[in-house]
Amino acid sequence: MANTESAENYLETILILSQKLPVVRSVDVATELGYKKSSVSIAMKNLRKKQYITVTDAGYIYLTDSGKEIAEMIYERHELISSWLEKLGVPKEIAAEDACRMEHVISKESFEAIKKHVFR
Repeated sequence: MANTESAENYLETILILSQKLPVVRSVDVATELGYKKSSVSIAMKNLRKKQYITVTDAGYIYLTDSGKEIAEMIYERHELISSWLEKLGVPKEIAAEDACRMEHVISKESFEAIKKHVFR
């Protein structure tokens, strides 16, 4: 499991970008998150060390199976929490921002309980 919120955010961003772009590069991640390329480069090195991503010689970033598993879990949490908050009347932008924070700290048990409640 990625042990930091930052790593989870990067993995989720790579997943989202990979659905929109033919290939994902560090510059795409930096642009999407509004971070400096140097910061993203350091993060990619750390994700590579943890074997969450692979990077080709051409600089294309791919999620490994373990990286994809984490990214999909975080993305599912984000989508569900965000839509749930919107249904409760929270404005879309605020719901997305709050979901972004909550997706990293909520326990698996609490998330599953919310999921069951929302999809009853």
